[in-house]
Amino acid sequence: MTGIHKDKSITRRRAIVVTGGTVAAGGLAVAGYQAAFADTAETATDAAATATTTASESAGTCMTLMSSVTQGPYYLDNALVRKDITEGKSGVPLTLRLTVVDATDGCTPVKGAAVEIWHCDAWGYYSGYTTANPGGSAPAESEDGSTANDNTYLRGYQIADANGVVKFETIFPGWYTPRTCHIHLKVHTGGQKEDGTYEGGTVNYTGQLFFDDAIAEEIFTLEPYAKHSGSYTTLDNDMVYDGGGASSGLLTLKAVHKKDPSKGYKGTLTIGVDPDAENTGAGSGGGGGGTPPSGAPSGAPGDAPSGTPSASASS
Repeated sequence: MTGIHKDKSITRRRAIVVTGGTVAAGGLAVAGYQAAFADTAETATDAAATATTTASESAGTCMTLMSSVTQGPYYLDNALVRKDITEGKSGVPLTLRLTVVDATDGCTPVKGAAVEIWHCDAWGYYSGYTTANPGGSAPAESEDGSTANDNTYLRGYQIADANGVVKFETIFPGWYTPRTCHIHLKVHTGGQKEDGTYEGGTVNYTGQLFFDDAIAEEIFTLEPYAKHSGSYTTLDNDMVYDGGGASSGLLTLKAVHKKDPSKGYKGTLTIGVDPDAENTGAGSGGGGGGTPPSGAPSGAPGDAPSGTPSASASS
């Protein structure tokens, strides 16, 4: 594989953080969601069928409540409500369709739930934390045209429709040492959209979404990902993913074009939450949040990198 080898030096650590004192405080279970992606508005019949399918496919799994996991060190509370979060960042297109259901009420859709996601770019950099070393060898974050003021790329909220569905247009995330490829997310309820942002409400769940190793490693041979070389951490060696498949946040992925991965992927997952639970204690991501090898993010959000990162040992 071009520029990347699997990192087998990291032991199979598990950093699931129990929050709020009880398992129910995080309230989550997830399962693959197989409904087709539609670019046009659903009819009333389609909407009813989607809701029925969601509930039936989630039955037997969404009632299992798991604790939330750490939000990690790269969170920004900018609350921008938007479907397309790329802000010009280049990479393999990724369309996410996530469905939020009530795990305490027969897996019924949670209309109005706000799903927030954030992730790194193709080289492992997060908006707002561009001085954080992604490990291995990567171009400086500013080389792709980003500046110190680009504090919001690959971050955003979407509000669930009547079927509990949200959609995001983004890119396939890159990686940083010592983490596997992943997307962070929170599920909020009780707030409202105002002037393009989400205000108020309660965080019911903090978690992460994961990607099949074979697909991720193929993506990382493509440009611009291939410019970041080093030790990529597989799912088995990740400090957060616990091996539970969809129930641990593993996305169901479908290639847009079977013979050309550069055309993009569609990712789906159903997220079962307890809308009455408040997720507390995730904080800034202690324990196994995935701090890069050079330590916690340094500098104020938005700082430009001081130079091209150099290789560092895994932590």
